[in-house]
Amino acid sequence: MSTITAPNEPSPAAKTPRLRRNAVGFWPLLAQSVALISPTMTAVLIIGLAFADSGRGTWAAYLFGTVMLLFVVLGLNQFAKRSATAGSMYAYTAKGLGPAAGILSGWTLMWSYLFIATVGLAGAAVFAGQLMGSLGIHGHVTPLVWFALSGALCGTIAWKDIRISSVLTLVFEGLSVACILILAFIILFKHGFSVDTSAVDLKGVSLKGMDFAIVICIFSLVGFESATALGGEAKDATRTVPRAVICSLLITGGFMVFMSYVEVFATQHGPSLGSLATPLNSIAGAYNVPVFRGLVSIGAIISFFSLSLSCLNAGARIVFPLAGHGFLPKRLHVSHPKNMTPHMALAAYGTVILTVAVVLYAQGWNVLTLFGDAGTLAAFGFLLAYFLIAIASPFYLRKLGELRRRNVVIAVLGFLCLLVPTVGSFYPAPPSPINLFPYIFLGYMMLGGGWLFLLNRRQPGTLGAIEASLERALEDSVHAAVHGEEVSIDQPPAFDFAPAGAGLRPGVTATQPDQG
Repeated sequence: MSTITAPNEPSPAAKTPRLRRNAVGFWPLLAQSVALISPTMTAVLIIGLAFADSGRGTWAAYLFGTVMLLFVVLGLNQFAKRSATAGSMYAYTAKGLGPAAGILSGWTLMWSYLFIATVGLAGAAVFAGQLMGSLGIHGHVTPLVWFALSGALCGTIAWKDIRISSVLTLVFEGLSVACILILAFIILFKHGFSVDTSAVDLKGVSLKGMDFAIVICIFSLVGFESATALGGEAKDATRTVPRAVICSLLITGGFMVFMSYVEVFATQHGPSLGSLATPLNSIAGAYNVPVFRGLVSIGAIISFFSLSLSCLNAGARIVFPLAGHGFLPKRLHVSHPKNMTPHMALAAYGTVILTVAVVLYAQGWNVLTLFGDAGTLAAFGFLLAYFLIAIASPFYLRKLGELRRRNVVIAVLGFLCLLVPTVGSFYPAPPSPINLFPYIFLGYMMLGGGWLFLLNRRQPGTLGAIEASLERALEDSVHAAVHGEEVSIDQPPAFDFAPAGAGLRPGVTATQPDQG
């Protein structure tokens, strides 16, 4: 039996949404994860918050946080080194725990990237104001202007080409970190280099304070998994993606340990680091290098822009396959015919990001409050996604017949380490309205879970179809990696959802059986 394509009808392959294969290598993937972790954000704003709890032990808190998350990365890379697709993180969870857990993993990552992108918009607005002040430009420019400019520029770059996005992210974050490191070495060698032995020895550091600081440090390091979202567009994905994930955590963790030591060292004879709203700007003034106040502000602006851009790219590549699987509107599962970017997913997700930032600001949240609260909201989503991947890893390896004792140990350690920031988010009870944030997140997850339940009940077989789609996509990615072939791995099988109660029926294509 053969098939023939009806006249004037494009082939099914021609209508398949495709993202650009082999578009990004190791360095752009590394930049994607590093930009989402945003070491610049930590250096310019977050280290001071951790210092308020851990004092001279801030560097150790970041070291412990990095080691703790390393166990999560080792579990995640059990998937990444074997297969990769667009939005891989939720596909990985589905491989270990089933399609429902996978869909909810994608749902929670959409939440996280949304609010971290909002952090980027707010942070850029904060340092745009700092830059204008350092240049002697007085007057008030509403943050809504900065939101609009950042959002429009992010959307344009992300729509155009993932290669442009990844290169710009790499350049911008690299320049920002380089500027901060130069200032750091000026501080360390201004009066001759010496080691602060009291800091290294953790003299007078309270273990109770360290507990709370480690929570902040772990939240500073989330985002390393975002390179997996570009798995469908990566070169040699099963090798470059896991390398990018683990290197992003180690590099940014090392940077934060170093900058924690430097900032504590620089403020030991002046105002407390915890009292400084923008520590590096204040330190630059104290060390008589005021030019760095402007440079740090510029570096922070472009870093926060890179943060929003990386969130937009990663989030849209979660929306793209979720829409293809019918969980989100199917119109979002299309790719631009020329740019081969998920342009409808980018437009929808970018609109939601900008709308959330504008609405929250209009409700009276100033940019610093928006920065902190959006980051806290995002943290709950990251924690759930990491818990799911830590649990999924040993189940996945067991299905492959490759489970070893060390894999179970790594999964258990990763799970236990994630309990530290989870407990720290509830105890001691945070002030209002932050104490309500976990319940807001829970409501969001119940909304996603309820919709998935209704979808599967109305269309019996939905979860089975999603599981088969992900299975084939991941197998195709392995085949492509081994044979170097151009295999489309970014779309589910063609099927339409029938009316309620009718189940799934095959998608209608313009083919018919040969009668002869």
